[in-house]
Amino acid sequence: MKVSAGNKVVLIGAGDVGVAYAYALVNQGICDHLAIIDIDERKTEGNVMDLNHGVVWAPSRTKVTRGTYADCEDAALVVLCAGAAQKPGETRLQLVDKNMKIFKSIVDDVMANGFDGIFLVATNPVDILTYATWKFSGLPAHRVIGSGTVLDTARFRYMLGEYFEVSPMSVHAYIVGEHGDSELPVLSSANIAGVGLRRRLEKNPELHDELEAIFVRTRDAAYEIIDAKGSTSYGIGMGLARITRAIFQNQEVALPVSALLRGEYGHEDIYIGTPAIVNRKGIRRVVELELDDYEAEQFNKSVATLREIQDPFWKDGE
Repeated sequence: MKVSAGNKVVLIGAGDVGVAYAYALVNQGICDHLAIIDIDERKTEGNVMDLNHGVVWAPSRTKVTRGTYADCEDAALVVLCAGAAQKPGETRLQLVDKNMKIFKSIVDDVMANGFDGIFLVATNPVDILTYATWKFSGLPAHRVIGSGTVLDTARFRYMLGEYFEVSPMSVHAYIVGEHGDSELPVLSSANIAGVGLRRRLEKNPELHDELEAIFVRTRDAAYEIIDAKGSTSYGIGMGLARITRAIFQNQEVALPVSALLRGEYGHEDIYIGTPAIVNRKGIRRVVELELDDYEAEQFNKSVATLREIQDPFWKDGE
């Protein structure tokens, strides 16, 4: 891995998610240089101008430019937000055929321009497209990361915080598995302000139904948001910025990203949402949570859901 001259990000895809991510990067002063690539060059010029006009109020100067694939040569991070968007009523997995072809072209162009940094993938279905990015790029798996369940986990922590009337920063709970309908909450190790949910459930069994309702709202939140405003953007944009900050600041922090399993949870050769330690080199290691029997069964079903879509594509040699 080459050492970049700075913390340069190339963002490919400046739709709602990409622009929300760009705005979060500038607002938080996370990178030195943000180059934006999008097929709509005129709109990209407008976004670049608009973002640059806000730099004076940001914590530090971020150089924002309209990029080309040549910018990938000295980029530390390439973030993929390009592709077909999820439509009302459409599942993330239904996007795979459209976006696989788009990704092959994009990743080939990135690598042809000498990229030797870290990929961060946000486009859905994110687990399958992160695996594809790893395969298409030929980079080591620890340098190809998906946004995974970082947004689902944030939603879950927020809703639990609302229910228990505590800041979501004091809620520690993960959503793992597919970023999609087969995801699952890990209640067995969750805690609210240091008090385990398992203990709370022992004292109040009726809490189980409340927690299940909170999880269902978490899982289905994207459908509600898409139906209301056409896309999700701010939550995932800030989640991507959080992952970026963890990388550039070498934080060694555990984040629920899409990472390649190498025997963890009893599975191999699949990208899926799980906590992983993120640092300047990408993913240092996957954190394998201790799942109870029910959670392990649900996790296995989530893996099977992804494999049903992913495996035929690669077996057919496409």
